[in-house]
Amino acid sequence: MKIAVNTRLLINDIHGGIEWFSYECLKRICSGHPEHDFIFLFDRPYEKKFIFSSNIEPHVVKPATIHPLFWYIWLEYKIPQVLRKTGADLFLSPDGMMPLRTNIPCIPVIHDINFYHRSHDLPRLKSLYYRKYFKLYARKARRVVTVSEYSKQDMVRSWNIDPDKIDVVYNGAADEFSSIEYRHGIRDKKMAKPYFLFVGNLSPRKNAGKLILAYEKYRKEFSGTANLIIAGDRLFMNRKTDRIYMNSEYKNDIHFVGKKSRDELRTLYSEAIALVFVPWFEGFGIPIVEAMKCGTAVIASDTTSLPEIAGDAARFVSPSDTKAIAREMLTVEKDEKLRKEMIRKGFLNSRKYTWDKTADLLWQSIEKSLKQV
Repeated sequence: MKIAVNTRLLINDIHGGIEWFSYECLKRICSGHPEHDFIFLFDRPYEKKFIFSSNIEPHVVKPATIHPLFWYIWLEYKIPQVLRKTGADLFLSPDGMMPLRTNIPCIPVIHDINFYHRSHDLPRLKSLYYRKYFKLYARKARRVVTVSEYSKQDMVRSWNIDPDKIDVVYNGAADEFSSIEYRHGIRDKKMAKPYFLFVGNLSPRKNAGKLILAYEKYRKEFSGTANLIIAGDRLFMNRKTDRIYMNSEYKNDIHFVGKKSRDELRTLYSEAIALVFVPWFEGFGIPIVEAMKCGTAVIASDTTSLPEIAGDAARFVSPSDTKAIAREMLTVEKDEKLRKEMIRKGFLNSRKYTWDKTADLLWQSIEKSLKQV
């Protein structure tokens, strides 16, 4: 069998959940199934490290998908040509995008539909593209994969997709994430004090602005003293968050440290008082599982998929209630017995989520699609 794969997000600077899903699953599936051939479809020159095994045939298909117009050209004109030329039997798309102009079975991985509910969080053209085409992808696909039961039911409710064609394939967390002891000298000056941590790419739905306002209440109304570390790439539409930060009287204790490697994140998680992860919308929330694997307490939004993923191991709070977030920060910081119990439950909960399980479930979805008439 020849399986064509959209690998446009396998790039050297992996930084988001969808990219890690692509990398971790494809690495395991390709090497684990040498009886099949995989056709990797890149949109630009690729790194050799992404050719995981000898049964992978890479193709560079231009143009580079740097704009919604180029997404459309790549998917609807270029990819169908390659599928016909290579004789592909199936098209797998870890980022959810697929050609509508093909008759071979397609499996898009639609991680969530935040763009359907919060279109204002995205640049206009991206938002329009996602809202128009992802529903069409889900309807045409042989099977659809998503990363939580919440996201599955959201597609069923919002787009009237048959639930029997949607497979839930939970994300994992890398083996690098585990508890470590404090190592003298590993912190820089901004991390010398105890701190709370947020991890995630910065976009409006990640709610960093409200987190900063909650941190101000933690300092002013509850007399807290810990710092706040925010780790992640800036994406787009951050002006409101920037204003909140610049106007904060505690901005000297709020540190944006940018994107970090897995080893660096492991240290950040392990030494934090708690991960405070309060986005408006999440399809899964990988930082929650990473933090739990590192022995870190978690404060999370009570919305979308996060209660499903965190189970009974987190403290939940409304992402709009800054005072409640601040109160939870103080409670987790001061109540050592509570924090230890959260850490214990977090370790147990995190065992449910491994990339080996994710890859196995994704492969099962591929097999089901090929058995369908």
